[in-house]
Amino acid sequence: MNITNKQIIIIAAVAAAVIITLAALLVRSNSQMDEMTQVFAEERQQLVTDYQDLSVAYEEVHSDNDSLDNLVSQQRARVEQLTEELKTLKASNARRIKELQGELTTLRTVMRSFISQIDSLNASNNALRAENKDIKGQLANVSRERANLQEQNESLTQKVTVAARLEAKEIVVTPLNMKDRPTDRLSKIAKIRVAFTIAKNVSAEVGLRTLYLRLTRPDGQLLFHSKSDTFRFEDTDINFSASRQVEYGGEDTKTFIVYTVDMGDLMAGGYEAEIFAGGERIGKADFNIDK
Repeated sequence: MNITNKQIIIIAAVAAAVIITLAALLVRSNSQMDEMTQVFAEERQQLVTDYQDLSVAYEEVHSDNDSLDNLVSQQRARVEQLTEELKTLKASNARRIKELQGELTTLRTVMRSFISQIDSLNASNNALRAENKDIKGQLANVSRERANLQEQNESLTQKVTVAARLEAKEIVVTPLNMKDRPTDRLSKIAKIRVAFTIAKNVSAEVGLRTLYLRLTRPDGQLLFHSKSDTFRFEDTDINFSASRQVEYGGEDTKTFIVYTVDMGDLMAGGYEAEIFAGGERIGKADFNIDK
C-alpha cells in the first residue's frame, strides 16, 4: 500500500499532537507533585511545632500523686520521642505524617484527661485540708490533755522500768585452762568464766531470761565469735561475746557465762566484762590478764 504525502503529513501532525499532550501532562504532573511535596513539608513542620507546643504543655502538668505523675512523665517522653522522629521524617512520607497527626490528637486528649484528674485531686485535697483543719481545731484541747496524761504515764512507766530492772552483783571473772581450772598464764587461757548473782527484785519479770556477756580487750576490741551474734541495746544491734538463758524467779540467782577463747584473742592488760539482760546493762567488772 502506497502512503501519500498528505497521509504522512496527517500522521506526523497527530504524533506531534500526542507528544505535546503527553509533555503537558508530564509537566502538570510534576507541578502537582511539587505542590503536594510542599504541602506535606508544611504539614510536617506544623506537626513539629504542634508537638513541641504539646511538650511544653506537658512540662507544666504536675501532680502530688506519684502514680499519676509517672503516667504524665511517660506521655511527656512519648511526645519528645515523636517530635524527634518528625524532625528526621521525609516530607514525602504522607502515611506516617497522617499517623502522627492522629497520634497528636490522642496525646492532646490524654493530657486533657490528666489535667481533669489533677484538678479533681486538688479539689479533693483542698476539701480534705479544710476538714482536717476543723478536726485539728476540735482535737487541740484533747491533744493537750492527752499530752499531760502521757507525760504522767511516761514518768510512771520510767519508774516501773527502773524498779523492774535486773542487777548483776558479786561479779567474779576467772580465766580457765583447757581442763577448766583457773590459770593466770596468758598462753594457757582457753576460757573466761564470769560468775555473778542476779539480785532479788520482786518487781522484775520472772521466767526464762537471756543474759549476754561482752568482753573488751585492753585495745578496745570486743571478743566475739560471729558477726551474727547480736542483741538489741539502745535501739542498736550490737555483738556479744557469749550468752546463756537462766530461769529467774525474783530471788537472788547465782549463774555464770563462759566465753571460749579463740587463738590470738587475748593480750596482756586490763579487760572489761559487761553483763546485759532485757536490753539493759545490769553489771560491769574490770579484770587483768598478765603475760
